[in-house]
Amino acid sequence: MYSPSNAEIALMCVPGQQLAKAGPTTTMKFILGTKGKMTTLYTAEGLAFAGTVINAAPNTVTQIKTLEKEGYNAVQLGAIEKKEGRVAKPQVGHAKGKNLSKFKEIRQFNGKLPEGVEVGATVDVSVFAEGDAVEVSAISKGRGFQGVVKRHGFHGGPRTHGQKHSERAPGSIGGSGGRAGGRVAKGMRMAGRMGQDRVTVRGLKVLQVLPETNEIVISGAVPGRRGTLVEIKAASLKS
Repeated sequence: MYSPSNAEIALMCVPGQQLAKAGPTTTMKFILGTKGKMTTLYTAEGLAFAGTVINAAPNTVTQIKTLEKEGYNAVQLGAIEKKEGRVAKPQVGHAKGKNLSKFKEIRQFNGKLPEGVEVGATVDVSVFAEGDAVEVSAISKGRGFQGVVKRHGFHGGPRTHGQKHSERAPGSIGGSGGRAGGRVAKGMRMAGRMGQDRVTVRGLKVLQVLPETNEIVISGAVPGRRGTLVEIKAASLKS
């Protein structure tokens, strides 16, 4: 069970704060997983923390990029195996006969390489520890075509004084002469497709690591629906 210190509790109660910062010399911690359910963890003092369970089966290192060869350091991970008949030929060629082309998802993490990492090695949830500061990236839920009230937070018009069917209307977009010279200005907030964007949430913490079930619990909410691919890596922001 996760038991944060008093200093950690104080920081966790302030949005945007993180307990540790990773600089250019920090060894990478990373893993791919899928979003699961949300849960609540309790400390010995009775404090409750909301968390998201990430199912992260062991990933396989499919490629290592080095400063000498590619000009930067990076590691490619493969996750979620698929049938060999569904593997595209370019992916087979990328694996170069190393039997590493069977993965549905391949992602790259840039940064200083951990010691002892080689192609074919596995990465599991044990690389993280309770209390680690992390950032999570995933594709958010798709909302479809939405109006300006839901998409941009417009308040809408008054509910009385002649309003009939335009409570949630966007209002003028300034298409006449004047501000934009007879056109609609770039960046005008209007109705349109909402969601299904890549979202990165920073300042999160690892609440619990469960190697026996390949699960890791991250504080707070994580973008996307259940089953969404989630990228977890050690926090790299400056405080």
